[in-house]
Amino acid sequence: MGMEPIALSAYRALVGQEIGVSRWFEIDQARVDRFADVTEDWQYIHVDPVAAANSPLGGTIAHGYLTLSLLTPMAFDVLPSVAGAEMLVNYGMNSLRFLSPVPVGSRICGRFQFRSLERRGDRQWRSEFGVSVEIEGASAPALVAEWVTLTMMPPQ
Repeated sequence: MGMEPIALSAYRALVGQEIGVSRWFEIDQARVDRFADVTEDWQYIHVDPVAAANSPLGGTIAHGYLTLSLLTPMAFDVLPSVAGAEMLVNYGMNSLRFLSPVPVGSRICGRFQFRSLERRGDRQWRSEFGVSVEIEGASAPALVAEWVTLTMMPPQ
């Protein structure tokens, strides 16, 4: 997606492989506050550093859905696009689990494995990616997911 497009045959050959790891993304309080404003989720564990410091979390944390939303730019860092494709669309998640909180002040990155590719009709290819969002210096990931996309090809 963020790389030079590759032929469908080369894309297909990547199934079963780890594709790559994205750059690090800073999770600062300003980013968390902006996400809270957009989603109207102002729970104190996200936006009130004083109250959150006195919680079992020890400080503010990113929203799980903020972490999830960063999969898109993470994917653009590492996933190839198919040459000639009209567009790529998000088809959803087969599974998603938030495993560890992401403390404000930390950095996260995405690790992508290409799990499967399936033709759907004349114009669509369905891809499944295993994704793990890692927190710098942490032993457990922030989230793990199986993400599904559709690549739309032009009419033949």
